[in-house]
Amino acid sequence: MQIDIPWENLTAKVESGVSLDEVEATQMALWLADANENFEGKKRFLRSLNIKGESVEEVYAFTKTFRDLARRVEGLKVRSVAIDIVGTGGDKSGTFNISSAASLVVGSAGVDVVKHGNRSITSESGSADFLAGVGVPIEVPDAKLVASLETMHYCFFYAPAFHPTYKAFMSVRKALASEGHKTVFNLLGPLINPVWPPMYLLGVFSAHWVDLLAAVLARLGVRRGLVCHCALREGGGLDELATVGVNFVSGVGELAHVRGEWLPEDFGLETRRREELLGGSPEENREMFERFLNGGASRGLRDTIVFNAAASLWVAGRVPSVRDGIALAYGLLEDGTTRRYVERLREFYRE
Repeated sequence: MQIDIPWENLTAKVESGVSLDEVEATQMALWLADANENFEGKKRFLRSLNIKGESVEEVYAFTKTFRDLARRVEGLKVRSVAIDIVGTGGDKSGTFNISSAASLVVGSAGVDVVKHGNRSITSESGSADFLAGVGVPIEVPDAKLVASLETMHYCFFYAPAFHPTYKAFMSVRKALASEGHKTVFNLLGPLINPVWPPMYLLGVFSAHWVDLLAAVLARLGVRRGLVCHCALREGGGLDELATVGVNFVSGVGELAHVRGEWLPEDFGLETRRREELLGGSPEENREMFERFLNGGASRGLRDTIVFNAAASLWVAGRVPSVRDGIALAYGLLEDGTTRRYVERLREFYRE
């Protein structure tokens, strides 16, 4: 493909520590998406971009480009209150599928959830693995997706089915990962939801990215959003809200005034142990989810899922505060509403 500035020049600019502007970053995104371009060149560029550190402008340009390249779902109407509840992955924590479980609690409250995800890349069970185990197929006809959102307030978009251009650089990403390098694409997964959600609860693998990705979501026009990261007391962190550490948060759009640190105790929850959040294989996580629906999960896991569901309900405007969201989420679990909702969702996909 033809770009205005040779890729070598733009790569050299990044290697010198200078960020690309929006036009330049867009050109490089399109170049990466071209299957005919060279492996070593792509590897050199993505590695140098990671070493420099991606800027808000670069992440925004990449996001906008790959959103534009994504496949659309014909006939899907996304309401202004629809939310994606999603993490970047990459925290290497081995935790349960917290955001996916929270998304089902939110769906049971009648809030439209438009979730975007993939199979496992950095953990045993990705969102697609988990949902497939629960009974939500990850590859269905578009008409079924439309009906699911309209009828069940829930829709899952399996990333490979909507981003065919990713094949052009997947081998490059794998090669860099084997060398210990993340790439800009470790950030893009949640951002390139093909239906452009107006609301987000977005967890990130590092506190460094909380404010930066909030700025990207703002540039994308997200109406209400919250970006979060939980820093663990023993080091490391989680790409979601959790009751096992300090949560760094940054609001977007109508919530732009929200910024700071959230502790579990701020919301009437106890600080728990990280071990309570650990997951396993898709089958093991499905069994854990069944226990969660029936009141049998550990208190730490149950509170953490509820914490994320509550924040999502607040972001979506369903409740006036996160505390109110916690009360609603626990009510949905305790009276069996969420359990019955999951059963209906399974039945919907079996029809």
